[in-house]
Amino acid sequence: MRIIILHKNFEKNYSKLSKKIKNAFMERRDIFLDNARSFLLGAHALQGEYKGYKSFNVTGDIRVVYKEIKEDVFLFADIGTHDKLYGR
Repeated sequence: MRIIILHKNFEKNYSKLSKKIKNAFMERRDIFLDNARSFLLGAHALQGEYKGYKSFNVTGDIRVVYKEIKEDVFLFADIGTHDKLYGR
């Protein structure tokens, strides 16, 4: 069983999202809990400031930044647009 811990940055930014994006996140979260490596998530390792973290897609532009902190325990560090998270 996978466990997700939410960082305060994630919680703050999640609260600002529209209901539509929140619903999309819930769907992707359920896929993540079932299979964190599902191709539907488009998960990939990050570099630079987020080295050691991974990201998955919620929508075309909304991403979740996360890290496995121990086996089957994941920290969801942040959520937001590609530009907001990566500054590009």
